[in-house]
Amino acid sequence: MEDLFAEPMKGVPRSFIREILKASLDPEMISFAGGLPNPAFFPAKEIEQAGRQVFEKLGADVLQYSNSEGDPQLREYISNRYKSHHGLSISPENIIITNGAQQGIDLIGKTFLNSGDEVLIEKPGYLGAIQALSLYNITFIPVPVDEGGMDVAALEQASAGRHAKLLHLVPTFQNPSGVTYPDENRQQVAAVAEKNRFIVIEDDPYSELRFSGRAATSFGQFLPEQTVLLGSFSKVVAPGLRLGWIAAPGWVHEKLIVAKQAADLHTCGLTQKLVGEFLLEHDLDQRIALITKAYGEQCRAMLDALKRYVPEYISFTEPEGGMFIWGRLPESMKSLDLFQEAVKEKVVFVPGEPFYTGDAATSTFRLNFTCADPVTIEAGVRRLAKAVSRFVKS
Repeated sequence: MEDLFAEPMKGVPRSFIREILKASLDPEMISFAGGLPNPAFFPAKEIEQAGRQVFEKLGADVLQYSNSEGDPQLREYISNRYKSHHGLSISPENIIITNGAQQGIDLIGKTFLNSGDEVLIEKPGYLGAIQALSLYNITFIPVPVDEGGMDVAALEQASAGRHAKLLHLVPTFQNPSGVTYPDENRQQVAAVAEKNRFIVIEDDPYSELRFSGRAATSFGQFLPEQTVLLGSFSKVVAPGLRLGWIAAPGWVHEKLIVAKQAADLHTCGLTQKLVGEFLLEHDLDQRIALITKAYGEQCRAMLDALKRYVPEYISFTEPEGGMFIWGRLPESMKSLDLFQEAVKEKVVFVPGEPFYTGDAATSTFRLNFTCADPVTIEAGVRRLAKAVSRFVKS
């Protein structure tokens, strides 16, 4: 019966990170693997109160079908926030509420991609985008990313004379590397996109989580008619709500609405009203300030511990925000082999393989610092250092 499956589905692996999370169920395990926000900041009581207020105001009507674009007040809130925090003039009419930003990637795939199309993607890139877009039976063209942003020469070479339709990127506190593209690099990437006529998907779940440095400029400033923005409440309110959005230029927006209607008619109206009521009653910036203060302390604790305990031949990025640190072993060492030793020491991370579209083994790995306090972080890094020592001797 295997022949009944669609061809693209046969080539899409299960999430390696979800498999690693199974190891984290061991109560003695210290996990730096998950890309999870810290549940200490989930506004459970506030959301509960918002629910009561929503039903008091709307009653059973809130359980009715809703429009495909999303709740008007919530879209207005997002539009105003783009203006006040990013200097972007995006009309509420150009915003679609989605089931998380992940659905936004899928809807873009439905809208633009035919079997055999080419898609530019970061190297390393976001695993969720790799999974979602793989279902469209496309060819990925990876473009290297490092602390300086995207390799513009490689992007030009990868896109010139070809027919790539999309470039997916996470330019601020990138998942998995934690790096942020400098503004000059963004301008250069935008110029290549304009010249070679492909869409930039700016996936931006992390930019609000800045704990040092200065804000970067959105691609929406440099390339408004060829940029599709993805946003999410998962990292600043709660991920279980599965509430995100797409902000797209008018010529793209109408097609995305059709894709959304075909996918699920609309995002849960009750959830939208819950979040809208919560945002009406509570200052989101104050909440974000609490989150970023804690994440900054946790990130510094991890970087300090890595410098103290881990050999200097292993390098690490130093992010100014977000949730991740990217490690790099010498090329002769493979992070998946180190992972096996780390499990023995009761600490886990994510080896780099899932973040690449090729099959080659990699020396890179991702660490998450948001769900462990500084004491636990130090203990986990010391365990990691023991694993490195055993790994080198083996």
